Amino acid sequence: MQPLIRQFDGFSLARWWSIVLKEFLQLKRDRLTFGMIVGIPIMQMLLFGFAINTDPKHLPTAVIAADHSEFTRSYIAAMQNSSYFQIVAELPNEEAGRAALAQGKVQFVLNIPAGFTAQLLRGERPSLLVEADATDPTATGMALAALPQLVQSVASKDVTGPLAALAAKPQPFDVQVHRLYNPEGISQYNVVPGLMGVVLSMTLVMMTGLAMTRERERGTMENLLATPVKPIEVMTGKIVPYIAIGLLQSTIILLGARFVFHVPFAGNLLAVYCAALLFIAASLTVGITLSSFARNQLQAMQLAVFYFLPNMLLSGFMFPFAGMPKWAQALGNILPLTYFNRLIRGILLKGNSWPDLWPHIWPLLLFTALVMTVAVKFYRKTLD
Repeated sequence: MQPLIRQFDGFSLARWWSIVLKEFLQLKRDRLTFGMIVGIPIMQMLLFGFAINTDPKHLPTAVIAADHSEFTRSYIAAMQNSSYFQIVAELPNEEAGRAALAQGKVQFVLNIPAGFTAQLLRGERPSLLVEADATDPTATGMALAALPQLVQSVASKDVTGPLAALAAKPQPFDVQVHRLYNPEGISQYNVVPGLMGVVLSMTLVMMTGLAMTRERERGTMENLLATPVKPIEVMTGKIVPYIAIGLLQSTIILLGARFVFHVPFAGNLLAVYCAALLFIAASLTVGITLSSFARNQLQAMQLAVFYFLPNMLLSGFMFPFAGMPKWAQALGNILPLTYFNRLIRGILLKGNSWPDLWPHIWPLLLFTALVMTVAVKFYRKTLD
């Protein structure tokens, strides 16, 4: 009787099956790897299914109203009813409107000039002004396209009766749109600066996590800490070379942005490198912390990927941040890449000064301090 398990040219099915069982047992023991197998598909499904939206709505909009009438109120109501705009503030003047756009507090500013209603009633076809933060063309394109249609809806509602003659013209008033910071709508102006944060986040977190885990696997970290050197001195000393790597990568991307993609450089070079240093510090502390949870280099790499995916998807790099649901924005506001994207785009495209940058700087400082505290605490537990 022929055996059930046969050999073919020295290949043993019994030995092969033993190897298969051994790998399954190892996966069963490695809970982190098993968690990645289940967690990454679930995370991607939730993010792409619920959080990602290429047609953002309810975008924050401010109003500068120097004229109040039923016509202006109807147009503001029409903007909100379109679902593309959400009125969040009424500002006193154009200077406040530009500051709100520069700091990223609003996406649009509607400016209603003085005497608008009087000009409308005289048939002079006045104009409203909408200024848009056009650094991300995807975030503003559909909303701006809806503005002319809103004029017609106001005309059909309010320009009636004795004023019907005004509606007989093409439009009783029009809307002028100023696309600030990226008037041509060139996507590279938005993508290439954000690419700096993505590259730094991916390389520094992974390199730091692998390097620190490798030291522990080889036993050299324990030997080093047996000396009078303190854990905080070891960790901060080991990350200095990676700071240099991060600055080199930043310089390469800046040169490519300027001379290959011709991205505008409206801001201060010192501010760019200060922002890069802050983000490099945040990324390195994340890498150190992840390596403290990982038992080997494979786990460190898995944790780095698990950290990198939401950074790339929820930070506003690939998809408009304002188009995500509130829960996704809350998660994105925890991630350092969100603030770095705002910093680097604000400096390069808007020419933001230090007061405009501070709302995005202090969250990076706070994140770095908190994560470094966690890293020191866990390294003391694992190495003492």
